[in-house]
Amino acid sequence: MNQKEKIKLFRDVFAPKSGEKILFLIDKPHDDIVDNQVWQDRREMAKEWHNLFKSMGVKEGFSIELQDYDATGVHNAPISQEIIDSICNYNLVIAMTEFSASSSLFPLQDKEGLNIRCASMPGVERRMEETAFRANYSDVQSYANNIKKFLTKAVGAEVLFSTDDRLFLDLRNRDGLAEGGVCREAGQFINFPSGEGFIAPYEGMGEEYYELGESKTEGILPDNQHSDLIKYRVKNNKIVEVLGKGENVEKMCKFFEKDDSHRNIAELGIGCNPKAIVTGNILEDEKVSGLHIAYGMNSQFGGKVKSDMHQDICFPKGLPGAAKTLTLFNEDGSTVELITDGELIYDLLK
Repeated sequence: MNQKEKIKLFRDVFAPKSGEKILFLIDKPHDDIVDNQVWQDRREMAKEWHNLFKSMGVKEGFSIELQDYDATGVHNAPISQEIIDSICNYNLVIAMTEFSASSSLFPLQDKEGLNIRCASMPGVERRMEETAFRANYSDVQSYANNIKKFLTKAVGAEVLFSTDDRLFLDLRNRDGLAEGGVCREAGQFINFPSGEGFIAPYEGMGEEYYELGESKTEGILPDNQHSDLIKYRVKNNKIVEVLGKGENVEKMCKFFEKDDSHRNIAELGIGCNPKAIVTGNILEDEKVSGLHIAYGMNSQFGGKVKSDMHQDICFPKGLPGAAKTLTLFNEDGSTVELITDGELIYDLLK
């Protein structure tokens, strides 16, 4: 992207206003948290964005600053209170970090007395300026909002994977959410680049259990994030068994045994950014047109489970275990097939 295109992106997504204070936030390696080339380039990218938009701010009346902090070393580990206190002095925070700061930034949206909005960009790469950042975010916002409506109306969803495995997800008593790349008003929070509609499945916990009973989420969930494809048996919205043999299976068994919250089926998500591509970077992968499912934490977007992790698995066409179809079931008995032959049906989203 050239400078003119970046400025247009900044205006379209963030709509900076005269008098606002804007902060670019980066983390830095220290002690035993070792630097890498991609991380180093991200810090340089953040400085370039800062300098470009600072010049823009001089003309249009908003101020931009850059602040760094010692990296936490773990995605969504708490940022120090000193940094949080500093962040609270700004109207817009853009976090271009190695380790996700989302869990620290998200609660600020509802904090009384603050006038703040945040964009979290963990793992962002310069090459995304030629892919996901080039999307028409007016269209992406429309797609995401329509996916949100479909998910809110649905009481269940069934996925057929290319492995011929099936997974049913219980969506009762849950509302869909949209992330379309708009962060213009106080209280908004996005991951950027953006482009997805998503929902937390019903877990069958707490007071809801007495009204709705056990979760109906059940089936087989493939996991293509390892050197070989492994599968999880799911029942009552929890991963109850890792199927197969081998090092990866043993590793994941230990992972789920460590903390029961890791077993939670946390999210059904549908990416809707036509410019996003699969590269192995989850920030962009989950925005690729198609399905992703996560396990772990979902308490920040309508679910009931708190956890120290949230892991997405992406199932776009062409990857092992890809989602062949995604069918939504509505309370009136009608159905909507949003993914057919591995393709998101954009005509339904217009």
